[in-house]
Amino acid sequence: MAGVRRSRVAWVLAGLMAGYAGLAVAYLVAELINLRLDPVNSVAELVRDVMPADVVNWSRENLGTDSKHITFIIIIVVVTVFFAGIGLLARRAWWLGVVGFGVMALIYGAAALSNNGASSTSLLPAVVGYLVMVGALWLLTQRLARLQALPDTDVYGEAWHRRRREFLVVTAAVVATAAVSSLLARLAGRDVRGVEQDRKTKNRQVSAPEVPDGARLDVEGAAAWMTPVAEFYLIDTAFVKPAIRYRDWQLRIHGMVENEIVLDFEDLVARGVDEAWITLNCVSNEVGGDLIGNAWFSGVLLGPLLAEAKPLAGADAVLQTSDDGWTCGTPLTALTDGRNAMLAIAMNGEPLTIEHGFPVRTVVPGLYGYVSATKWVVDMEVTTFGDIEAYWTQRGWGELGPVKMSSRIEVPSDGGQVAAGPSVVAGSAWSQHTGISKVEVSVDGGPWQACELGTVPSTDTWVQWRLELDLAEGDHTAVVRATDKDGQVQTSVVADVLPDGATGWHDVSFSAAAGT
Repeated sequence: MAGVRRSRVAWVLAGLMAGYAGLAVAYLVAELINLRLDPVNSVAELVRDVMPADVVNWSRENLGTDSKHITFIIIIVVVTVFFAGIGLLARRAWWLGVVGFGVMALIYGAAALSNNGASSTSLLPAVVGYLVMVGALWLLTQRLARLQALPDTDVYGEAWHRRRREFLVVTAAVVATAAVSSLLARLAGRDVRGVEQDRKTKNRQVSAPEVPDGARLDVEGAAAWMTPVAEFYLIDTAFVKPAIRYRDWQLRIHGMVENEIVLDFEDLVARGVDEAWITLNCVSNEVGGDLIGNAWFSGVLLGPLLAEAKPLAGADAVLQTSDDGWTCGTPLTALTDGRNAMLAIAMNGEPLTIEHGFPVRTVVPGLYGYVSATKWVVDMEVTTFGDIEAYWTQRGWGELGPVKMSSRIEVPSDGGQVAAGPSVVAGSAWSQHTGISKVEVSVDGGPWQACELGTVPSTDTWVQWRLELDLAEGDHTAVVRATDKDGQVQTSVVADVLPDGATGWHDVSFSAAAGT
């Protein structure tokens, strides 16, 4: 410990300990007052919202959900370096550390106020955390300065041992404060266990799914016609998924309406639950991609609800808002034209998971999720597209988001190998809310061959298809295209997912070998 007299490392550690103690206490306060986001994730969402559109789109396309983890790690690294720098500044003058922590508190305060539903109470963690940072820094640096101020002749003397002991006691107290606060925050956080208990409360109006006869063509390796919840794709911008109890959920329908409506969960389900098979598709789904799934959704239809609200003349959009502040603009006609647009409460016969929007999310057949499928939905404002800008449309994506017809080959896999001779090519095709009338496959540039189609309960789901072939040994390429029920053939023109969905024909290359 003699080296602590002249060590800059001790000052760095003092800054780190004071900073993280304050951060841990802020985390505890945020959980005690039931804020959705802790300090780091609050700043992470602020960073997400202020990033240039090109960066957001690049990260979404190339990193997917990993972008959240990377952002979180970068913030932790930056915060650590910042705290270390504050320790070094405090070595020169204690007030410089006070100013440094003040900058940190201001950033967190701005992030907290930017969250959906924020109020002045949202600033409490930033204020308390700042006071703890400053207090811990004063306690640590004052004792560290006194220890390092001793002349060389007093090293290991009585005064040195006393001041060293004081410094270590304060260090232990600061570290303990951080550790205990972090532990209590984990225990006092939003009651995810309570949500899971809510999920065990079966709604008697929800039925178990029964896959329609003939929908599954039972080709080994092909995607299941009913997508299991655990395998259903997940896309959202929330760093922390909202954990909302049934008793706490509320939806407000307002704006350009004659009758404003406010519903709690019991009010919602009392209106009657409808159920339907619906395929959901992400706009980021590339040709042949897997950001798509088909499930049995149970919920309350939006058409009658909006009819009760009575939209005013001129309204053409509904701005949906999630509990985490995410927004999307949905065409009013898509919610009122008789399709199974609903406030879903269950998926495949079970209450929604937290990740999929528990307790209530929006499902709209025929629209990409970025303009319709709001998880943890809490607000619907009837308005006009000219008066709103939603999260993804602000970042260069299209305004209306109708799903584009597409098809994919699932068997054989690209680069795979099959047995020569009789073989099967199979996959899925979709054109939600229009329906698929025909799927064709061309092998090695040959003629288009019509495929067998599975049955579907409505135009709102995908359809499985299969084609039996006699394959010679060697390398092959298969291409698929679909035709919808309006007679439109799937375009071969290749387009990127930005701004409103990918197009093109999916193809796979594979080999056929004897005895495989």
